[in-house]
Amino acid sequence: MENTQRNLDIDHDVKDFIMKHKSDFRLCTTCGGPVIVPVAMKSPKDSDIVILVGTNKLYVSKVQARYLRRIDKHMLAYYERYMEKGELDLDQ
Repeated sequence: MENTQRNLDIDHDVKDFIMKHKSDFRLCTTCGGPVIVPVAMKSPKDSDIVILVGTNKLYVSKVQARYLRRIDKHMLAYYERYMEKGELDLDQ
């Protein structure tokens, strides 16, 4: 895990996922809790906290940042379900 300037621990799985897909992502709020989705699905807001992951960015909702201590791979589940269904493919 990498500790950010906001004291958020980021799992290596999340960092690897973001670097593999070579895209920017956003950690935002849903009714099911915090999720990480591509910025193509949910645009970043001016109030987001920006965390560099390699050459890409992870935008973290300021609302979620107040409650988070750790960013883990479970937050990718929502996006991964879309990938499995073939409904969204960033690697095109």
